This record gives sequence, structure tokens and C-alpha cells, in this order.
Amino acid sequence: MTIVDRKPAAGPVPHAMELPDRLPVGRFYDPDFYALEAEHLWSRTWQMACRLEEIPEPNDFVEYQILDQSVLVVRVDDGEVLAFQNVCRHRGMKLAGGQGRCEGGFTCSFHGWCYAPDGTNTFVPRAKTFAEHNLQRGDIDLAPVRCETWGGCAWINLSPDAPPLRDCIEPFATVQDAWNVEAYRVEWWHAFRVPANWRLAIEAFIEGYHVLESHPQLRIPGRFPPRDPTAFDPQSFIDAEIHYLRTMSEGMAGMMHASDVRIAEGMSDIELPGQYELARATWDRTFNDEVVRQHREAGHVMPDLNELDENGLNFTMFHCFPNFLILPMYSSASSYRFRPLGPEETLWEVWSLTRYPDGEVRPKPEPPEVWAHDDPRVPPIPTQDLSNLPRQQLGLHNASVEYLRLSEELEGGIANFEQTVDGFVAGRSYDELLPALRAVNVNPIEMPVVDLGLRP
Repeated sequence: MTIVDRKPAAGPVPHAMELPDRLPVGRFYDPDFYALEAEHLWSRTWQMACRLEEIPEPNDFVEYQILDQSVLVVRVDDGEVLAFQNVCRHRGMKLAGGQGRCEGGFTCSFHGWCYAPDGTNTFVPRAKTFAEHNLQRGDIDLAPVRCETWGGCAWINLSPDAPPLRDCIEPFATVQDAWNVEAYRVEWWHAFRVPANWRLAIEAFIEGYHVLESHPQLRIPGRFPPRDPTAFDPQSFIDAEIHYLRTMSEGMAGMMHASDVRIAEGMSDIELPGQYELARATWDRTFNDEVVRQHREAGHVMPDLNELDENGLNFTMFHCFPNFLILPMYSSASSYRFRPLGPEETLWEVWSLTRYPDGEVRPKPEPPEVWAHDDPRVPPIPTQDLSNLPRQQLGLHNASVEYLRLSEELEGGIANFEQTVDGFVAGRSYDELLPALRAVNVNPIEMPVVDLGLRP
């Protein structure tokens, strides 16, 4: 799919939302809607292109691909990170792929045009055979792409008119700063090809309504208040809480780190009050303090979890429009990135992020092999999520389904996300879009539906 000129959308947007709690199903498979996303959304949004760990040294580069657009992200000699269109200015040859090093810059394998790591053209073979107007200084350098760094990542935007990164990803950025997100390092990185629309895939994660039905192993007796308050048993509560943490660690394989489970297991004999609410508060505060203490003693940059609690920032899901998520839990996090491969196919990447001693050199993360959505190596909880998506994508084609019905209280994160998509697809101005971005770049779980004023 081609990302073309960033012109305002002509005419009505197909399958637009008429009500904020109803999603017309055609928007999840119609090629015309997909084409409008390419033209007006992916061409104008900030996207996480790579983790800075992938380009730790000068002359390291990574290719970022979104639809038909290929971008080179390069670290240059002064440590700055730059981005360029990945194409020779002679006859449109792609210059590089994957990740690697460009010690002498980039050389086009077709005719030998050369470019320095900072994009400057350094050599044109047989230059005297070209007319002067085809070799104007600057015009034959690699075309720059907007690039900024934040949160341990490099971000790109294909629009020269977009507001700065931070303006477009607040309040997500401020919340993640409080989590010391820049201190996370990659433990592992997986990728999956999912037979579902990219937005449908994201929406499987940004609501909590599905959790107990799709993930029955998380229905753990003893974690929640008993109907009879006198039946509460503090030790059973501790055992249930540790069982939950183990299940999350084994099931998510990244979000709940095994090191934090071991800390909880070491607290199995603490004394708790005999009343559920007090026991819950005591456990949470004590466990938070112990996680922080042990990680800081190990030399890790670690936020104060109880301070995050007090400031209303200690949630386990944060969405950054359009396609990036961080799921922090105690010391560590999972991070997701979703990219469309077609109207009904998605590349979903998952990073396990954790903390290491400050200054410790870690191996450069290598791009993963792309697995099928049903590969047996997929961890148990994502396996359950991924098993839903192909069936849902097929179900949307059923003639009886006109729209998806959203809970006003439990699925508002989806409604608000899709309204913002409509704003981009309709070609709305950044002045109109920024308030919507600030409404969706938050914790989406159990967010109420809000009319963002972007629908037709």
C-alpha cells in the first residue's frame, strides 16, 4: 500500500463512526479505508522506529518499514540519531535493509552513488555526464525524515509539518518518564504475523473486559474480597497473590519478571491484617517497597512504585497513538508495536524490557524471526489473545454484522482510539488532532467513551 501526498481527504470517509460506541465493520477490511489510512494516518504520525539499543555506536543503522515507505535510522559520529528515505537519489534504488553498520556510508549497489552516514552525497560516478540541474548540491543528498529520540527509542514522522514528538505523545511521555522508561533494556524480542487488521489486533489488548473469559487461568480464588468478610484468610490471600504473579510471569513471559516473583515468594510469611481492604493495601505497599529496594540495591534505575501509586500512574497498560504500547508491571514491562501488512494482516512485535545495572553493556537486540500467530513458542496468555483475532476477523465478514457495539464504561479506549483514527483519515488539522491525541495517549483500560469531536 502506497503512502501518497498528505492532502485533505476528498469526500466522506468510508465506514466512518456515526456514534462513538459503534464501529462499522467495513473499516477493518475495506481496501479503500486502508488506503486512506496510508495516505493520511501513517504519513502524519510519530512512530517508534527502533530502540536506541539497536544503534548503540556511530555508523550503526536500522531500516524501519511502514507500508511501502522504507526509512534508514542512523547514529552519526556525534551520537545524534538521524533518519533518511532509504532510496538512492539517482534512480530510486533501495540502499540498505535490516540493521548493520555503514562505516564508509551507503553505496548504491546499482550504479555506485555514495552517501555519508549523515546523508550527504559524497560521490557520483562519471558525474560530468549529467546535466548540472541533476547534480545540484543538497538536492542529491538523501532525503531527510523527521527523527527524534525519547524513552530509549528513535521515532520518525514522514510529515514535515507534524508538531514535535513530545506534543503528539503526551501524556504518555510524562507518565513513562515517571516510570524511568529510558532505563529499560531489551531482554528478548519476538514478532508474529497475525491474520487480522492492525487496529483489531491493538483493540484485543486495550480493554480489560476480555480478561477473565479469554484468560481463565487468571481467575484465582482468594485474590478478591470474599462475600462474607469474616471468611477472609490473610495467608490464603498471600498464596493467591503469589500464584497470580507466577501465572502472569509464565503467561506473559516478560511483563511480570521472574525476579519480582522471587521477591514476592520471599514475602510469603509476612503478617497481614484480617480485613481484606487493609490486607490488600498492606501487601501492595510492602511488596512495592521491597521490589524498589532490591532493584536499587542491584544498581538498577528504578522508580518509587508507591509514589507512582499515590500519583495515579501505577497502571499496567499505556497506549501511544497509533501503534505503540507499554505494559509496565513492577520492575519490568512488555512493549508492543503493531504494523499493517494489509487490510487483514498485521506484524505484531513484542519486547520484554527489564532493568540492568546502570552502565552495564548489553548485547545489541537482533531483529527476530517472524513467527506464525499460532506458533507453539508463543507464551500462553498471548496465545489466547492471538487465537481470538483470526476468528474475529473472519466474523466481521458475516452478513449479519454491521457494526461492533462498545461498552460505554469498559471499552472506551477502543472508541476513543477509533475516533482519533477517523480524525486522521478525514485529513483533520493537527490543531484539531492534538486534543484527541492527549485523550488517547493514556491508560485505556476501563476508559469511558468520550466524544472527541472528530467524527463526521
